[in-house]
Amino acid sequence: MHRLSAIVARGLRRTYGGTTALDGIDLDVRPGTVRGLLGPNGAGKTTAVRILTTLLRPTGGRAEVAGFDVVTHPRQVRRSIGLVGQHAAVDEQLTGRQNLELFGRLSRLGAKAARARAAELLERVGLDHAGPVSAYSGGMRRRLDLAAGLILAPSVLFLDEPTTGLDPRSRADLWRAVRELAAGGTTVLLTTQYLEEADQLADRITVVDAGRVVAEGTPGELKARLGGERLVVVVRDAERLAQAAAIVGRATSAAPEVDQDTRRVSAGVGTEGVRVLTAALTALSEAGIEAEDVTLRRPTLDEVFLDLTGGDAR
Repeated sequence: MHRLSAIVARGLRRTYGGTTALDGIDLDVRPGTVRGLLGPNGAGKTTAVRILTTLLRPTGGRAEVAGFDVVTHPRQVRRSIGLVGQHAAVDEQLTGRQNLELFGRLSRLGAKAARARAAELLERVGLDHAGPVSAYSGGMRRRLDLAAGLILAPSVLFLDEPTTGLDPRSRADLWRAVRELAAGGTTVLLTTQYLEEADQLADRITVVDAGRVVAEGTPGELKARLGGERLVVVVRDAERLAQAAAIVGRATSAAPEVDQDTRRVSAGVGTEGVRVLTAALTALSEAGIEAEDVTLRRPTLDEVFLDLTGGDAR
């Protein structure tokens, strides 16, 4: 196992009867980084998290978290980690402060230490003036749940789809908190159904499908797999779409993709985006084809995800 890794797995497997949930996953996550774990529903993300947090035993392979084997030293692993699941695990009848103090006492902190830690965390997540949890918004509850996962100042934090159901502002607040944690040295493993979230937060992303790792890299590296920038042209007159596609194809020297419903033509431009964009606009203008919109953009993580998982929308 790699001593410089906060999370490491080698050939991690898990089967349920005749079903294979994990089929030999390898993972290395450096300390103080955010790792995104992406994949379709049923790809094995939650199974991997449950094994790494000692909630489930693997049927093959090995894994260490914070330097401890998840099978032979589960107690030491649990002392080193925090886990924030998909649903807020707080008592609505208590205040945020009372919830955190309770979690502190359950984690064997003394009363004074639990009070001090609760106050520190409430200020950290911006809830130091909030009242009963029953009056919290969804975003406030998730921030409180995040604070609860930090009670013992874990070196590794697991976030399992932490922003599901949150509005954009609440999601942005939680993103800010995660960035601050990583900047302070906490290692974060993030599973999410929001690809933009992984793009914004993750230093590296691991994509799993059918229980196996199918790709790994920085968001930029994964996007580069699709061939760099793309020229996208939306034509005002649908009857000129075929002609516009031919022009875009000549300008880009690539086979264009045509979407009849949106009147959109797109093609890869390699590394000469500006030159190709200028040539395409000039040719369209000379042909009298009016473009409603013209953009030069990099592939999105959504497109990378669909490409890696075979376009599976599970």
